[in-house]
Amino acid sequence: MLAAESVLLRRIRTVYVDPASASGGGTGPGGPALRRLEAELLGRGHVLTLALHEALASLTPEDLAAAHTRLVGLVDALLGSDRTHTPLFRGFPRTVPRDTEALYVDRVFAFLLQQPDQPCVLCGEGRTVFPVSPCAHLVCRLCWDGSDYAGCPVCHRRVDADEPFLRPVRAVGAAKAPVPGPLRLLCLGTDRARDATGVVDALLARRTPLSPQDRDDLLTLLPLTPAGRGVLPAEIPVRETKATVLGALVREAWDGPRVRTLLAERLTTATDVLRLLAVLSGGDAGLVSPSRFTTLPRPLRRDLLAVLDGLPTPYLVEDVLRHPTAWKRAAEVLHPFERHARHPRAALAFAVLRRTPVDPGTSLGSALLKTAAAHPDAVRADEGPAADDPTGGGPIGGTAADDAPAGGRRIRPATWAGRLEQAIAEGDAGRAALIAGERPGELLRRLDQLLRLHTSEELAPELERALLRGLPKVGPGPLLSAFGALRVRSEDRTGRRRVFFPRGDVTRALTVPERRAPLPAALVTAAVTLLRAEVLRRFTAGEPYALSVLDAGLADLTVPFTERSTAKSLVAVPRGSTQTLPPGAVLRLFLHWTEPEGMRTDLDLSVAFFDADWTFTGLCDYTSLVHGAKAAVHSGDLTSAPAPRGATEYVDLDLKRLAGQGDVYAVPLVLSYNNVPFEELGDAFAGFMALPAQGPRDASYDPRAVRQRFDLAGDSKVCLPMIVELGRRRALWTDTHLPATGGFQSVGSHGGALTAVARDLWEQFGSGSRTTLWDLTVWRAAARSPEVAVVCREPEPALLRFRRRPDEDTAAFAVRVHSLHAPEERLPHPDPSAAAAELAAGARVFLATVHGDIGPAGATGTCYRLFPGAGDASESLTRVAAGDLVAELTPAPTAAPALPSPRPAGDTAPLPPRRAE
Repeated sequence: MLAAESVLLRRIRTVYVDPASASGGGTGPGGPALRRLEAELLGRGHVLTLALHEALASLTPEDLAAAHTRLVGLVDALLGSDRTHTPLFRGFPRTVPRDTEALYVDRVFAFLLQQPDQPCVLCGEGRTVFPVSPCAHLVCRLCWDGSDYAGCPVCHRRVDADEPFLRPVRAVGAAKAPVPGPLRLLCLGTDRARDATGVVDALLARRTPLSPQDRDDLLTLLPLTPAGRGVLPAEIPVRETKATVLGALVREAWDGPRVRTLLAERLTTATDVLRLLAVLSGGDAGLVSPSRFTTLPRPLRRDLLAVLDGLPTPYLVEDVLRHPTAWKRAAEVLHPFERHARHPRAALAFAVLRRTPVDPGTSLGSALLKTAAAHPDAVRADEGPAADDPTGGGPIGGTAADDAPAGGRRIRPATWAGRLEQAIAEGDAGRAALIAGERPGELLRRLDQLLRLHTSEELAPELERALLRGLPKVGPGPLLSAFGALRVRSEDRTGRRRVFFPRGDVTRALTVPERRAPLPAALVTAAVTLLRAEVLRRFTAGEPYALSVLDAGLADLTVPFTERSTAKSLVAVPRGSTQTLPPGAVLRLFLHWTEPEGMRTDLDLSVAFFDADWTFTGLCDYTSLVHGAKAAVHSGDLTSAPAPRGATEYVDLDLKRLAGQGDVYAVPLVLSYNNVPFEELGDAFAGFMALPAQGPRDASYDPRAVRQRFDLAGDSKVCLPMIVELGRRRALWTDTHLPATGGFQSVGSHGGALTAVARDLWEQFGSGSRTTLWDLTVWRAAARSPEVAVVCREPEPALLRFRRRPDEDTAAFAVRVHSLHAPEERLPHPDPSAAAAELAAGARVFLATVHGDIGPAGATGTCYRLFPGAGDASESLTRVAAGDLVAELTPAPTAAPALPSPRPAGDTAPLPPRRAE
């Protein structure tokens, strides 16, 4: 239950007070115990709503003390302040040595030359040298300050907490200045199950793959909801999410009649079955990482084979061929040839997969050939030896196919993808458009390639017809991706770099030279106009608003993509978004980790600096603790992190000093020096704080100052979370991982590769090739509101009011709002957010902002915001995430799809329902 409360606290800011303990004889509204709780929460950036305050005040002293412990613990876990944060130099940043090389030389001398019962090799004093625990290095108590070090001065490993070398830290003397920061409102939750159901239903309805954090939240809350009892919504649009839920239900009671019925109804493609097998084996529903499938009960195995056998044969064969390695492993669990007579089409698909030699003289071979003959649209039977067989042929699941002759007949696929590739290779634009139009999702994924086949600057009739037929059926992901990528294709970027993000359990960037010639502007405009019109059409179907209030800063936020590999974070900033850094002279980067028992793990927090031309200017890491005139200061390199304290490293960046000395970009990196993947660490996270310039800074971890915190996970050893533009105080959130080098991981070991990747990411996300939340919210507002108010803060604060004109259609209205051109009113205001809140008071509004600082009194409707603010106090506005806005672009259900060619008379299997591609 505590895990579920933690999820609900983070997602919807609710706190639950057991009504059974609210006896009416509590501490009172002004009791000292409640004031202490409020003070502790305020120090962590959280405040209580009136209803929650009254509920806590009604508790008995004992129950309030328990609620105090639980609530503060949940908030601390959310911010990372429940760990011990002690860097190597406990007096950081004041006591960090300026000369890193001299410190290194002293460490080497002490390590190589110091002997027991001998004077110190550095100072010559006798009887001051003693070993420290647990590393047993000989350390002079005079040369090394035990009040400043948290680890062994020689090897930098953590020392035991009761080691005599460690002495109390000397006080700095002056009190720290209070740290400003955003406040998060905590609301009273009344029904855990109802609130959990709302969150789970929203996640199940999401039209994009869930992030790891969303997926874990779903599994945590699922047992509290009807979905956890098998009462699922009519549609779960994302197949990975569906497999995750079905896997949880099967693990709970696989042989229950409701679960078996769900499997028969909800598994509508072969890949659905494969995803379920992966989930049941503890693997990835996205099929990114290979899984070793576990043994299944025989009845469940037969149920899954029956599902496969009931699918249309062309789709079944193609689905199996999409993941050949995984299906070969799955065959060892499913044994598809064991009862080939009962499941002939499933057996046929696996015979195609393995290109198994087929002997017509055996019962299996005869059955396979008969089934193949009934499905000429999916397969063909050929004669031929095994010379061109990359799999080596052979049986599946240890069946009678062991007796098949080496030169027997083989069953080969006849695929849609092969026909499309042939048409593109031959340059036949019309035929390629016709074939691609059979699968609208693939049509959009190949749209750039199809446009390059054009010989004129006009959209070919065949492609235009295919788009008009296919766009209403396309899912929001391909639709928005194609729009962003296409709208900049008239620019000549030849010679620059393209960046790809291949699927994986973490996001890695692959860059290649741009060799594509630009497309004609008229051609790009025609294609983009069709895509925009489809988005507007879908948004128009929603309920209208009297007013939409948008923040022009949304142009810096990208629409979420590749969410399945995003890091679990305090603030869900979409990858590729650029944000102004929070106020504060110093940006403190932090890293904390705890190593598994028996495995020493050395993570390093490093920052590389570059000038405007991306020329390397220096670094701040364990080899250079201070960069410039203390413009960047490292807290020291801890080389072990035993439980329970773990290890912490900081890097303080003085943004003004760095910009003043010529540094333009700062690129933070988290590296696993000794090559232990992040996924093997049970507790590892990083992030940054914003600290004021006034007053002294110490090495404490201040939860109120935390602006971002993200987990380190996945099969990765190098993480590049963001790129900071120092002069403009802006940060690009990259959430990207780099491939490991052959040796120990360090900034130096990555050399020019780091420069190239950082530069390419900066240019890629600044090129406009990604659809932004500004694009999305403007379309939604123009489609549903007669008036749109835009909060602008640059070049001068103002509120722009746009009203749809009588002769203006939705597309023209959207273009005008998007360009911020020709508003009906321009109202200069020192605080345009306050003006917007006054304008929207009492109305039904769509509110989309970067910071939640607009709270219109009495307003109803929908609200999106990235960062928390005072507007979160509104209980009449429904908060949505960026993924929920994308989900509204779901295409309307259509009839079942037509097969690529007529179905044979013998194929009576039901067709799967149409799904968004």
